[in-house]
Formats: sequence, structure tokens, C-alpha cells
Amino acid sequence: MKSTKNSLETITHIIHHYFIWIIIASYFIAAVLPGFGIWIREVDLGGIVLLQNKIDFALPPLMLALLLFNAGLGVKTQELSQLARKPLVLFSGLSGNLVTPLAFIIGLSFIMRFWHNSEEVQHILVGLALVASMPIAGASTAWSQNANGNLALSLGLVLLSTLLSPLLTPLVLHAVGLVTKGDYSEDLHEIASDGVISFLGIWVILPSLLGILAHRLIGEHLLTNVKSHIKLVNYGILLLLNYSNASLSLPKALSQPDIDFLAILLVIVVALCAATFATGYLLAQIFRTKRQDMASLMFGLGMNNNGTGLVLVSVALADHPQVMLPIILYNLVQHLMASFVDFTPFQRGIKLKPV
Repeated sequence: MKSTKNSLETITHIIHHYFIWIIIASYFIAAVLPGFGIWIREVDLGGIVLLQNKIDFALPPLMLALLLFNAGLGVKTQELSQLARKPLVLFSGLSGNLVTPLAFIIGLSFIMRFWHNSEEVQHILVGLALVASMPIAGASTAWSQNANGNLALSLGLVLLSTLLSPLLTPLVLHAVGLVTKGDYSEDLHEIASDGVISFLGIWVILPSLLGILAHRLIGEHLLTNVKSHIKLVNYGILLLLNYSNASLSLPKALSQPDIDFLAILLVIVVALCAATFATGYLLAQIFRTKRQDMASLMFGLGMNNNGTGLVLVSVALADHPQVMLPIILYNLVQHLMASFVDFTPFQRGIKLKPV
């Protein structure tokens, strides 16, 4: 039994080490063999009527719910009590996570008026709106923990941004809807007004809270014994979600590559990601936090739950699959940026102020 546990931990460690390359490989497979990924999206599992609203069961939102339930399982509520000592840092982090990407997108909308293809501009703005409107990624806690960051602050940023998402997500979508045009603007306002609150409540908030409750009921000791199993399930779900979502947009993007669009998209995504990580660093400077808090702020503000954004796009914006490209690219860039930030200041011990 012990050898099996050690083997699972070894496999989990190897997957974690190479996961970014596994994700890249899944994108390549999605581009050349999209069939299974499209089937995952289209399989019908029925539905139920709840409070006069029909809830359709499909594999992507169900996988997303399981991922967030597992994230809730990993939350130690006693650690969150430490946040009462630094509420200003926590809420400034949440504010930075909202304001920085929103200001970036609004500024970009004015600059991109000079771009030769207005349809491509709408793809970029709507895709980035979905990135900016999503809660902070649970993966940020793993990066923060790996860099010896403040885990309580990381968990607080993830949980509060998730719980506040029914308020913050529509706000961002409505705001970007004002600077987009035509059908894209109408779609953003429609999602913000109708679909997103119920989507987040059912597929994001509810499973997260159930996971936290399950942690309390099961107990830390029993969960420790299955921790490696849960991580392997999470990696499998993340891989399938990334592959399935990429199957809708990457085949066309790579079979008929628009080089200038892909190039400007890469520049924009890298710039936005760098701006969000930099905001975390600047907040740490302003509040003169310890290095541990700096790590949590940088990874928290730099990483958004793009899996949720991709599932939402596939449900609500299925007629605009190219909107997924900015989200897919940002998902890849944020992990590469996190790897760089982790390796440079935190793993190699380079001193950043404040210390």
C-alpha cells in the first residue's frame, strides 16, 4: 500500500513538473485530431428544471464542477483565519485583479481601432473580457506554495474572487460590452444579464462550497491519504478540458493561419499577463509586505480561472469559436509567466524589495 502511494506521488510530481508541456501537446493534438474533443463538447447527458430554469448536463461543465469540488477539498478553513490580520492586502489584491485587466482592455479597445480587421479586434476584446471576468485560478495556490508564499492569502484571493464572481463577472462583461460592437457587444451584455450568474452559481460556487464542506466532514487525515489520487484526477480533467476547448478553434487557426493576427494576439496576451503579475508586485511594494505575501499577490493576480471562461464561451458563444483563441493563449502564457516568476525571484533567491 505504501509503495503504491509512493508511486502515485512520484507520477504526480513528474506530471506537475512537465504539465505545461503536456498542455502544449494537448493543443497540438486538438489541432490535428479534434474529433474526440468535439464529441466531448456535444455529448448530451440530459438536464433538469430547477426554479423554472433548465439546467443542461454536458461533460465540460460537469468536469469543471468536479475540478472546483476538488479545489474546495484542499481548502483548510482554519488557515483562512490568518487573513483577518491583513484585510487591506487581501481586498487590494481583489481590486487589482479587477481593475488592471479591465483598464488594459478598455485602453486596448481605443488602440485597436487602427487595426485593419475589426472582426479580429472583437475576437480579442471578447476573449480578454472572459479572461478578466473570471475568478482567480486555484492553480495560483500551488504556484504560491511552491514559492513558499502565504498560502492563507492565496486561498483567500481564490475563495473571495470565486464567491464575489456573480457580482464582479457581470460588471466586467458589461463594461467591455460598452467598447465592443455589434453581435459581440450584444452577446456580452446578454451573458452578463442572464446566463453568467446562474452558470457561476451552479458550476463554480456550489461545487467549491460543497468541496469545502466535504473537507470538514471527511477530515484532514483521510484526505491526506487520497491527495495524490485527487491531484491525478485534476490533471486528467484539466488536460481533457484544454484539449476539448482547443478542438473548436485551433484546427481552423492553424490550417488557415493568419500570421499578423496571431502575432498581435501573442503580444497583447503577454502584455496583459505581465501587467497583472506586475500589479501584484506593485501592491506588495505599496504595502511593504513580506516576500511570502508578494508571491501570493503576484501569482494570484497573474492567474485567472480560464477553464471556467472556456466552458462559458463554449456554452454561450458557440457561434464565435475564435473568441477562444485569446483565452487558450492566455492560459498557456500565464503558466509560462508563472514558471519564469517562480524560477527567477523565488526559486533562485534573488532579493526583491520588500523582503
